[in-house]
Amino acid sequence: METKANSDFALTLLRWFRENGRDLPWRQTHDPYAIWLSEIILQQTQVKQGWEYWERFMRHWPKVEDLAEATEDEVLREWQGLGYYSRARNLHFAAKQIVAMGGFPRTIEGLRSLKGVGDYTAAAIGSIAFGLPAAVVDGNVYRVLARHFGIDTPINSTEGKKLFAAMAQELLPVSDASEYSLTSEYNQAMMDFGAIQCTPQSPRCTECPLMESCEALRTGKVSQLPVKQKTLKVKERHLIYIYVRCKGYMAIHRRGAGDIWQGLWEPWLADEAPAGAVLLRQRVKHILTHRILLADFYLWDVDERPTLPDDYIWIKETEFDDYAKPRLIEILLESVV
Repeated sequence: METKANSDFALTLLRWFRENGRDLPWRQTHDPYAIWLSEIILQQTQVKQGWEYWERFMRHWPKVEDLAEATEDEVLREWQGLGYYSRARNLHFAAKQIVAMGGFPRTIEGLRSLKGVGDYTAAAIGSIAFGLPAAVVDGNVYRVLARHFGIDTPINSTEGKKLFAAMAQELLPVSDASEYSLTSEYNQAMMDFGAIQCTPQSPRCTECPLMESCEALRTGKVSQLPVKQKTLKVKERHLIYIYVRCKGYMAIHRRGAGDIWQGLWEPWLADEAPAGAVLLRQRVKHILTHRILLADFYLWDVDERPTLPDDYIWIKETEFDDYAKPRLIEILLESVV
């Protein structure tokens, strides 16, 4: 049931959004393809960086049918530099699902059936594209709700996820068919409020339209909320890459399933550097979500092609730009002359 407090909270956010909301191109349409594409790209990516990739994908593949017809290599190459490459593979797979369905599903359950689409993304697409009454819950929403209502239940606990999801849905303003955009507007207001106003560090509390009702501000706990349970320790992994050069050719292979960077290409990954290899870069640090990579990079210039594992191929050095590769490899290649 909608209470006055809930109604005031929603109305305040909507007023704030109409004055301060971000002007983003995927908000100028109800096209589910453009919206879905933006949501997948912006997972684990800042808007400033993701915007460029969204425009690139929309130019290359303006319709979901176009994306479905692309090869995985083409999609991975356009995604290069964004990281978390499983998102690109899921995007490509889901495009094929959508085409097979005859178009985007128009229910939350249908949207969730798409590869790479969870609760948040389904709610975002459903509310913005189709006006479905589904509240989004992401890091911004967790932060705004935890601070405003003074909730210290860990946001990454089972209890916390259920609590915040229920609260977000309860706060969602009720709209009838004639007010199609209200749900969409409110969800975008929550996202932007967390991204612009109630930020993780140095939130703008003194200029906040909700400051009088914010429990965290009243109790001095703004910096302590939201609470997050400690996760697993980040592990280190040592990699030794060998750039094998032979008369203008180089050896590369495509990474398989079950490890980082599935489907991307890289130079020879060795257990140790061969005799005669020249060290170009040492202990280059590259941070992923749950591990830190420390990479050594060697150049091995040979007159005859050495015996390498069966999955390695030889290509012209100038052709490596045509292959999708991890950001770490791009960094290492800068030292090759």
